Amino acid sequence: MERTTYCGLVTEDYLDQEVTLKGWVQKRRDLGSLIFIDLRDRAGIVQLVFSEEFDRRALEVAEKLRNEYVIEVKGTVVARSEREVNPDMKTGKIEVRVNEVHLLNKSKTTPFAIQDNVDVSDELRLKYRYLDLRRPEMQRNIQLRSRITHSVHSYFDEQGFIDIETPDLTKSTPEGARDYLVPSRIYPGHFYALPQSPQLFKQLLMGAGFDRYYQLARCFRDEDLRGDRQPEFTQIDMETSFLTAEEIQEITEGLIAKVMKDTVDVDVTLPFKRMDWDESMARFGTDQPDTRFGMELKDLSDLMTQSDFKVFREALSDGGEVKAIAVPGGADLYSRKAIDKYADYVKRFGAKGLAWMKVTDDGFSGPVAKFFNEGDWFQQITERTGAKSGDLLLFAADSKRVVAGTLGYLRTAIAKEQGMIDQSKWNFLWIVNWPLFDYDVDLERWVPAHHPFTMPKEEDVHYLDDGEDPHKAYAQSYDIILNGLELGGGSIRIHTRELQEKMFKALGFTKERAEDQFGFFLNALDYGFPPHGGLAIGLDRFARLLAHAENIRDVIAFPKNSKAAEPMTNAPAPVSNKQLEDLHIKVVEPEKTADKDE
Repeated sequence: MERTTYCGLVTEDYLDQEVTLKGWVQKRRDLGSLIFIDLRDRAGIVQLVFSEEFDRRALEVAEKLRNEYVIEVKGTVVARSEREVNPDMKTGKIEVRVNEVHLLNKSKTTPFAIQDNVDVSDELRLKYRYLDLRRPEMQRNIQLRSRITHSVHSYFDEQGFIDIETPDLTKSTPEGARDYLVPSRIYPGHFYALPQSPQLFKQLLMGAGFDRYYQLARCFRDEDLRGDRQPEFTQIDMETSFLTAEEIQEITEGLIAKVMKDTVDVDVTLPFKRMDWDESMARFGTDQPDTRFGMELKDLSDLMTQSDFKVFREALSDGGEVKAIAVPGGADLYSRKAIDKYADYVKRFGAKGLAWMKVTDDGFSGPVAKFFNEGDWFQQITERTGAKSGDLLLFAADSKRVVAGTLGYLRTAIAKEQGMIDQSKWNFLWIVNWPLFDYDVDLERWVPAHHPFTMPKEEDVHYLDDGEDPHKAYAQSYDIILNGLELGGGSIRIHTRELQEKMFKALGFTKERAEDQFGFFLNALDYGFPPHGGLAIGLDRFARLLAHAENIRDVIAFPKNSKAAEPMTNAPAPVSNKQLEDLHIKVVEPEKTADKDE
């Protein structure tokens, strides 16, 4: 039978018409001579009615149907009685009286219910992902993602961009995370790398004269996972020639505005606000601030030079700073035990502790209140922080990095915990004028804040000269932030060999190493490269935010788990010895570590 329409699209427009529907049995209610079945497909659910009055043979088939059986039906659309109308369903005003039904396939009992808000582990959902994807919320998420990509293609086409694919098998180049390596059978001992991004290729396309490139690019990074990371992900990638950073940002804003309108019917206000990186770190303790609520960081360093509190004075004498946030109503919301839990947590940012005071009508209370309850301290601190009676003051005193990490985390964590964030808001923000370099505490060395191909600000190029300090330089780079998460980022790129070689030198590359790893790109810069720049938006993260999902796995059809494994197919998995021999690879078993008790 040829399908007439989808289950979720059968409305009053179909009254008194015969329809043919196909889908899965969501629920069955047997009243003896009358059987109701909810039939589900990707568009939603419609109620079917089977009765001997309509067709005895159809009723007999319906008696044998169970959840997740696949069926096709033919019947007439009729209005439900007024008392049976379901206002929560798009199809809630009608039902289909079935006069023909065919069983297309049976189903075993599923390991979890095919419904929204199912209470089951993520691991089980991923193992039976093909069942998890049947659930309505997952269907909505994947369809939302599809609408995003459709909108992206449409926008870039209207703006004169060219969709160009770049290789998935390429050379390993250092870009921050570990590469996924692919051994070559033809060239023993040689490896391809899966791209962490199309960065060099899209720049080469600018040199080739394709002045407006875009791609939905697959990227691969072998790094520790978290809620917003996957080993493989998709970027909305673009690159342009002869445009300024502001012009690239304007194009990006147009893209975002179209996607928001096309997918969630939200009109966004353009242009987006812009904030310097230094200001963002000073006010919010992060380069991806959530501006939907206040509770900003307030600098008290100048006041605390006169404090008798040794912890604050020592931090300042070591070149650090003292900042605080005021938690509205926090005096009643947080006990000493609850604050101590936060104090333990912020140690991961390098904080040695968490000083705090509660604001009362009579002054401060708390462990360090005795240092600030005399003189003008109460007035100065409350005026600077905006704290009122009943608020909680949380302090951090340490290096700028530690203070930012500590209070930036506390600000966001408390806002989420106390429901301070207006979830209906869509706050977009550009963070601009980034440092060119960032110090990586784990690696104990300077690394590019974005990547090694980022153009310094014109007035800071001299910092890359011999005898200068390159770490003082700022970059022509920009990140787009949505509700406290980095949606994407980009920059103007270096387009001359001389400056690119200076950049590599500042990063510690020898001339030989730079030539070995990037020689093909440096050579290309010798052939009339145009000024160029671009940006990439994380499609998975964008879809997650628009779907109000907790994890990007909920907007990816077949994701990996938090251990970079795929439970459904059991990937990664061993391969045969023959495959290893063909690749000239020998697997060395890792040494077993002795038990601690031994």
